[in-house]
Amino acid sequence: MIPKNESPRPGIADAGYSRFELRAAYVSLFSMSCGPRRDGECLAQIKDIEEMTHVSNEKAGTITTAEPTVEKETRSEEDLDLPWQVVVHNDPVNLMSYVTMAFQRVFGYPREKAERHMLEVHHNGRSILWSGMREPAELYVQQLHGYLLLATLEKTG
Repeated sequence: MIPKNESPRPGIADAGYSRFELRAAYVSLFSMSCGPRRDGECLAQIKDIEEMTHVSNEKAGTITTAEPTVEKETRSEEDLDLPWQVVVHNDPVNLMSYVTMAFQRVFGYPREKAERHMLEVHHNGRSILWSGMREPAELYVQQLHGYLLLATLEKTG
């Protein structure tokens, strides 16, 4: 570390150079995007934007943050209670033994039942593997996607 009055190289201070310190100033992205401030012109642009909180300070510039948004669940109780079906569709990529193993691991089916569903998918193009409440059905579909199987969730009725 170099003391304030000393030059990093001898002879520089003697040559008329002065020592200065460089500090980063805070600039908000929004104040940069609205250009230089002229008589509150930028502040007027900020106030026109909806759902924004803004703080103005002559020395610090303008600080802008977005209001948090609250999302509400739009599903009704009926939609959650109706039986939902987990359907697996045929694909030309996965081996029959692999599909059977995935059904056994995800649903806990015995080998015979898993093979029966696998053959139904192979011959008919799809098979309904499970039916019930929506949340467990969504989990099953997600787990089947983890095995790279084409699975969908369908509402009965």
